[in-house]
Amino acid sequence: MDDRTALAERFEEDRSHLTAVAYRMLGSASEADDAVQESWLRASRADVSDVRNLSGWLTTVVGRVCLNMLRSRRTRREEPLDTYDRAQGSAEGRDPEQEALLADSVGLALLVVLDRLAPAERLAFVLHDMFAVPFAEIGPLLDRSPDTARQLASRARRRVKGRTASADADLSRRRLVVDAFLSASRGGDFDALVALLHPDVVLHADRSVIPTPEPVVVRGAHTVAEGAMAATGRALFTGVALVDGKPALAMAPMGRLRLVLGFTIVDGLITEIDVVADPDRVGVLDIGILDD
Repeated sequence: MDDRTALAERFEEDRSHLTAVAYRMLGSASEADDAVQESWLRASRADVSDVRNLSGWLTTVVGRVCLNMLRSRRTRREEPLDTYDRAQGSAEGRDPEQEALLADSVGLALLVVLDRLAPAERLAFVLHDMFAVPFAEIGPLLDRSPDTARQLASRARRRVKGRTASADADLSRRRLVVDAFLSASRGGDFDALVALLHPDVVLHADRSVIPTPEPVVVRGAHTVAEGAMAATGRALFTGVALVDGKPALAMAPMGRLRLVLGFTIVDGLITEIDVVADPDRVGVLDIGILDD
């Protein structure tokens, strides 16, 4: 078997692994597919006669392609949310529900935090902490020393954990309420939503959520629940995250944070919801993952 045939066979055997690496690097299934295809084009033109570990080498090729994509990515956070609503089903014919399930399987909150890392930090963390690539191999991808790559991964690890959750004894119960709100929103269960809301609940939404001259204020359980029902499509790309130390919901199509719902919960009922989409406000929120 010649080197080219061996490489092609190894690539197909490792395709699912390489796609998993790319997805965690990019947060978008369509972009991950593009990265894997570009990686094959590069690998097929390379001299692999001296490569002893084709799987490891292919992983680094994908890592480098994703690093370049991250560095060149221009995230336009000022775009209105309806732009992303329309885009959900437009990525190469992908089913939005399948894309959402993939995000759930990885952890949407994790994708959000990874998106906030510098490209070098993201590469070091993903390759080392998720796929056990040695820092001796990561360093050259970044044109850095292995020790510097180790420091980048350590810095990323701290950011992934986010601000320590409060020692509030009700934290787990608050998370259950937030989980239930998301589940009811995704399932379009109006009665379940109303049951989670205090009759006099108040929702505040900034002007980036709905293009109005003034921030929106909505009052009453039924009215707030009707608004949540209208946002079922967005709920597909929403997950529970630790936001400023408290359970909240983060909406992140393609792994990029666009909107956060913060909750005030009293005696098991939601009394207030703060919907934040203004890029300046979203950008200063401390986002982390909640332990299962």
